[in-house]
Amino acid sequence: MRVHTGEKSFGCDVCGKRFTRQGNLKTHMRVHTGEKPFACNVCGKRFRTQGSLQTHKSIHTGEKPFAFDVCEKRFTTQGSLQRHKSIHTGEKPFGCDFCGKRFRSQGNLKEHMRVHTGEKSFGCDVCGKRFSRQRNLETHKSIHTGEKPFGCDVCGKGFNQKQILKRHVRVHTGEKPFGCDVCGKRFTTQGNLETHKSIHTGEKPFGCDVCGKGFNQKQSLKRHVRVHTGEKPFGCDDCVKIFIRN
Repeated sequence: MRVHTGEKSFGCDVCGKRFTRQGNLKTHMRVHTGEKPFACNVCGKRFRTQGSLQTHKSIHTGEKPFAFDVCEKRFTTQGSLQRHKSIHTGEKPFGCDFCGKRFRSQGNLKEHMRVHTGEKSFGCDVCGKRFSRQRNLETHKSIHTGEKPFGCDVCGKGFNQKQILKRHVRVHTGEKPFGCDVCGKRFTTQGNLETHKSIHTGEKPFGCDVCGKGFNQKQSLKRHVRVHTGEKPFGCDDCVKIFIRN
């Protein structure tokens, strides 16, 4: 009945997020405590939920039970299949109330909203740095561990995420699955396509707090801010000269 009434009786004491079920709150608390009670019996990697562990196991088994009848591509989860379908249909039913940008899933919209709210719920237990997305935190942690479990079969380069390896492989195959519906130009990643689209739309949702200049990517804004702060994080190995950009 709480699905219909919207009642969320269980609240997190740390961040205030509310849930309809006690079990969901318990699972959420692992975000703050770092508890990962479910371990993979193949590689030892640990997870917060049984479902995440089962999804991970498909990396080892190669099982992809969900197939799309248009392109015959297969996926490990129903959610991944549904997200892939939207590439063919172009459907983006979820819109941002702040900037109007549209997304294929409620989860992607929720993650995007943190750009506007500044919410960073996920903290690194080593250095304290905080992130708006769980996967960004997991990627960051590899800085401390140096772990790169996903290797390219062509060149041997290692990656800390399967998705990053998947994107890298396109360098070798030449695959460009993401196409612009305005000019037809194709790209290896969804991010590159979205950046390209701003050429047609002129959209620049990321603004500098100092000078007001707008950018079409958060990363571009981050680089620009160094003009004001004077930060030069990239140093030459042969001399003492340092630079704003890599």
